[in-house]
This record gives sequence, C-alpha cells and structure tokens, in this order.
Amino acid sequence: MINYEWNCKTVDVYPQDGEYTDVVYNVHYYVLGEDSETAYQSNLIGTQILNVSDITDFKPFNELTNEDVVAWCKVAMGEEQVAQIEDTIAAAIEDQVNPTSVTMIIED
Repeated sequence: MINYEWNCKTVDVYPQDGEYTDVVYNVHYYVLGEDSETAYQSNLIGTQILNVSDITDFKPFNELTNEDVVAWCKVAMGEEQVAQIEDTIAAAIEDQVNPTSVTMIIED
C-alpha cells in the first residue's frame, strides 16, 4: 500500500487583494509516496494556481494549515489530476520494486 503525503506549505500570495491581505493564489506542492511494504519512495513537485476571483471563506494567512492548503490545491486540480499525480508516483515506485531496465557496468 502506498501512503501519500502532500506538502503545500510553500505558497505565493497577493500582499493585498481588495479587502484581504496575504491572499494565497499559487501553491507549490510536493507529494511524497511511500510503499509501506517495501519502503520505496517517489515524489512529484509542481504548482497549482488557485481561483481567488470570488473569495467566500477567507482565512487569514497566519491561521492557515498545510491541510487547508492541500484541500484548496486538490479542489483546484480536480479529482482526475490528483489521481494522475498519485498514479505517476505509484508507477515510479512499482518500477523500483520490479524494474523493467537496469544499468550495469562492465568491469574489465
């Protein structure tokens, strides 16, 4: 079983956006997957733009948690892209567990 850990603690903010300050508009995500049986790992890094054109539930920056931003990031991505990221990590781990190619060195 692969466990996924999403880290969305690094963000870009608009210092001022209307009445709000430090509005998160871009998330830098780091997703780590680890196979609990083999301890093999793989990760994926990227960014996700958030739609801040209609803020309904603003949360001040100093009250944000990683879980808050992970949830925003996943909603912005949509289920299909989240699944694609986790599937890519799972495939990379599977390739480590059962490699289809290896690099070898001939020793003379």
